[in-house]
Amino acid sequence: MKIDIVSVFPEYFEALNVGLFGKAIEHGLLDVKTHDLRDWTHDVHHSVDDTPVGGGAGMVMKPEVWAECLDDLLELEPVEIADTNDVADSSKQSESDDDSENPDLSEANPAKPILIFPNPSAPLFTQRDATELSRADHLLFGCGRYEGYDARIPRYYRAQGVDVREYSIGDYVLNGGEVAVSVMLEAITRLMPGFMGNPDSIVEESYTGQNALLEHYQYTKPAIWRGMGVPDVLTSGDHGNVNRFRRDEAIAHTDRLRPDLIAQLDCKSLDKADRKTLMSLGWEVSGSHPRKLND
Repeated sequence: MKIDIVSVFPEYFEALNVGLFGKAIEHGLLDVKTHDLRDWTHDVHHSVDDTPVGGGAGMVMKPEVWAECLDDLLELEPVEIADTNDVADSSKQSESDDDSENPDLSEANPAKPILIFPNPSAPLFTQRDATELSRADHLLFGCGRYEGYDARIPRYYRAQGVDVREYSIGDYVLNGGEVAVSVMLEAITRLMPGFMGNPDSIVEESYTGQNALLEHYQYTKPAIWRGMGVPDVLTSGDHGNVNRFRRDEAIAHTDRLRPDLIAQLDCKSLDKADRKTLMSLGWEVSGSHPRKLND
């Protein structure tokens, strides 16, 4: 996978050279290049931002600097486009459960670059997005700063036929997009074949699969630590019971912390033991999706 990252602080990404990510670069699984946005400026101060149109606090990243950079990296010629000036379309992107705007890369051309901007006002980045993007051949990340980037930038490149994604990593605001890009990169690349030493370690993780649950609790040796033991079933040697215990614990854990994930399960794909566990937790499972009986 080819990865380009544009930032006014490219040195931030030197941390990518450590751990599994660094090994993936070393072994040629990833080709990562960072770019300093200021290299595309032409003034003595290397300015990448200006005051907001209409007034207000802060500074906004300028479209002309970003455009010169992205045109180079995407190998596009600058053009004038017909602009409806429809602000509602400035961040047009479906939620992660809608495939109309984010086509499955298994059916689309995976070699086509995908341009990704972190944005706290965008749809939430999910494990499903990470899984889809792990199949791409080329990802180009743009790290915003200050009050963000001019809203015309993603609109322009969508009009140019570029697959542009804007994602939030949570309901909070950061100083810049570098942290968010690092989060997305780790979530995406660890799903690539050959990245993890043991590929089975990502199979039963939280948010993974169609019927996504939070992962069950994990324990290691010793079986007794400072007076605290692990559940007896885990030391029984009965793999069937261990698997059932972990599944039930994952369901109960998800029920406590993320009941919204339970409500998205497909009841038809649940086995009898799953249904029994959910019913014991107060869920109705006779419909297409579970429903909490006290709601």
